[in-house]
Amino acid sequence: MTPTRMIAITLAAALTTSTAMAADVTLKLGHLANEENIWHKAALHFAEEVAAGTEGRVEVQVFPNESLGKEIDVINGMQLGTADMTITGESLQNWAPKAALLALPYAYRSLEHMDDVASGEIGDQIEAEIIANADIRPLTYFARGPRNLSANRPITTPDELNGFKLRVPNVPLFVTAWQALGANPTPMAFSEVFTSLQNGTIEGQENPLALFQSGGFYEVQKTVNLTEHVRSWIYLTISENAWNKLSEDDQAAVQAAADSTQAFERELFLTDEKELIAELEAAGVTFVEVDQQAFADAARDAVIGAVDADIRPLAEQIFNN
Repeated sequence: MTPTRMIAITLAAALTTSTAMAADVTLKLGHLANEENIWHKAALHFAEEVAAGTEGRVEVQVFPNESLGKEIDVINGMQLGTADMTITGESLQNWAPKAALLALPYAYRSLEHMDDVASGEIGDQIEAEIIANADIRPLTYFARGPRNLSANRPITTPDELNGFKLRVPNVPLFVTAWQALGANPTPMAFSEVFTSLQNGTIEGQENPLALFQSGGFYEVQKTVNLTEHVRSWIYLTISENAWNKLSEDDQAAVQAAADSTQAFERELFLTDEKELIAELEAAGVTFVEVDQQAFADAARDAVIGAVDADIRPLAEQIFNN
């Protein structure tokens, strides 16, 4: 190591130490992914940007692997003041019905279509309702890879599900959609999925490839059926309680850090999606093409019918756009 490099590392360490000591506000950010997942890398980037932008007045502590609690528990903690931030999405529909629009099965045809909705008028309406109903403020959003159905056999049409028992997150719309497709969906915390697959409590699960890999599910599931049934986004959020403790200058700095983190995460996301399939194939996973139109046709009416009547016109607008 060169003397210059050693000095730079020493200065960086000293800056980190002084920043932590000088922090007036500490924000606890808990999420469900592990340390290798791009959400965690994005969260660390956000923490660095916040420290720099607030000149150390605000420190973000990141807790991966549900170490602050399961997703719903962290959301509840944010409302009670025992947690400050998380990465969450459609689970917020338990408080804000319009959050169901984040992850409508087969509604978003492409990443570009999703971006148009998330950053447009409908996205603004979703964010406003989350703030009003859940006391949680979305700061920015991250794209997610499409959700796919994993199993230990090919499933190429809905007819082949036949009561197939799979884990879904605690999202009523997901339960309804999979029931319409003929499956037996079971809401379950992410941390329980691996063991439940291993012991046969469930036959499969559905997640983006990034979570399929980081959760280690490829060790017990060797077939990924490319249903691509949900394209969606997820928010980096802060509780209104924590947000209101920040000065206007620090609020602006935190928002700027979030904006920077969105661009950082998107670059990681696009690179990651290209690498995931090759890595999983090397681990023995087989990818199976499915009749996506058959799944879409079977799910569409149930999906639209399952959303709250007040937001059904928005769901139809997304499908028809």
